[in-house]
Amino acid sequence: MAFRANNAADFDRAACAPASAHATREEIAMKSNYKIAAAVIASFVLGVGAASILHAQSKAPGYVVAEIDVKDQDGYMKDFLPKAQANIKEFGGKYIGGGLNKAVGFVGAPPPNRVVLLQFPDMDRVKAFEDKEQRNVTEVGSKYASFRVFGVEGVEQK
Repeated sequence: MAFRANNAADFDRAACAPASAHATREEIAMKSNYKIAAAVIASFVLGVGAASILHAQSKAPGYVVAEIDVKDQDGYMKDFLPKAQANIKEFGGKYIGGGLNKAVGFVGAPPPNRVVLLQFPDMDRVKAFEDKEQRNVTEVGSKYASFRVFGVEGVEQK
């Protein structure tokens, strides 16, 4: 590519500059390659850093164990359970196991007729769920069953 002077000043500067001041196509291409390589490396380093920060911020899951002695199955299923299920979903909970006559006792007193295991993203969600669910138990559930409910903090899986 030849130099084109747009005016006399450009011509004078170009004519007076040493040959080493003019970049060759190869030099321009090398500079571009270095810039691309630097950008790729920087992106990789930032990605690894962000992933490690996000991993460090993850919390262990929280679990709720509910031991429920249901006395009126029809009332429990009709009045209490739909509200409880909506609360579980609202706080990001998942039904992991249990149900009516699904628990087996090994040591100590036998389990009640309904035992449920729920998983939540973390203990903060467990506590928020239980704050709301306690009202449901007090206002509706206690008419149909007696409850023993507790939370357990999980361990981070590696």
